[in-house]
Amino acid sequence: MDTVFFVTVLIVIAALAFDFINGFHDTANAIATSVSTKALKPRHAIILAATMNFVGALTFTGVAKTISKDIVDPFTLHNGQIVILAALIAAIFWNLLTWYYGIPSSSSHAIIGAIAGAAIAAAGFESLNYSGFLKILEALILSPIIAFVAGYIIYSIFKVVFKNNNLAKTNRNFRFFQVGTAALQAFTHGTNDAQKAMGIITMAMIANGYQTSPDIQHWVQLSCALAMGLGTSIGGWKIIKTVGGKIMKIRPVNGVAADLTGAMVIFGATFIHLPVSTTHVISSSILGVGASHRVKGVKWGTAQRMLITWVITLPISALVAALCYYILNIFL
Repeated sequence: MDTVFFVTVLIVIAALAFDFINGFHDTANAIATSVSTKALKPRHAIILAATMNFVGALTFTGVAKTISKDIVDPFTLHNGQIVILAALIAAIFWNLLTWYYGIPSSSSHAIIGAIAGAAIAAAGFESLNYSGFLKILEALILSPIIAFVAGYIIYSIFKVVFKNNNLAKTNRNFRFFQVGTAALQAFTHGTNDAQKAMGIITMAMIANGYQTSPDIQHWVQLSCALAMGLGTSIGGWKIIKTVGGKIMKIRPVNGVAADLTGAMVIFGATFIHLPVSTTHVISSSILGVGASHRVKGVKWGTAQRMLITWVITLPISALVAALCYYILNIFL
């Protein structure tokens, strides 16, 4: 069998595996608040999230094009097939490790850092497309800050609008409304996260000479949508417990504010073709809502541990990907 074709097949399989893992690793964040408030039973929440993720993944391709060309140039990437395979192995390793320990780390940071690390190992720092790479980093850094501020503002508005309402009745009504916001958040998650695997497969197809443009082929979009939908159906209960209860005690009104915030920020990023960490955005929106509700009610120790994981994910993924590149380069 031709080596290039063989490695391309491996990359496609690894990218779909990454997407599948991303489904149960990150999608837990999209439904964590609705499960925590008992707006949805866990099984129903998983089915809803899987469906909406699949639909969202089929809707847009702009983020995929950004991933395929803005971190590195796939047309000039040295040892492109090995770089991409090494990056996927590193990102999958980090996702499984953090999932095992129930830490809501970022799949986006993992794959972006891994691609950069493997490319640097292959051809030095000049291999990075700095204008595109820095644009992506800005989106990754700014999006959780925007989500925190927006969550704080939206919940502050809720407090003013519903201050004279009966608390029990308000929460009961918001519990029904939260079914819709959970679906919306799962949909926006699919519009952004599933596209990262699409972009990686497209990058590999270009680097290996199977296509000449960053356009996303229909089979790539469909297979990635299916992989994420199936991954979502598995669920990520450890991360649901962290996001849904260990940041703050979430009531339906808090959950709706956090869900709306997360959905708006993620979809805004999708609309301008930028990848963001849905984990960061959703967790930060919960933190913003919690700070607006009652600062002392937020478990800042959990938030601090999450922040540390977010900061170290990109460099660790880069280092692991560089190591994977050197190992793969010996055998392929």
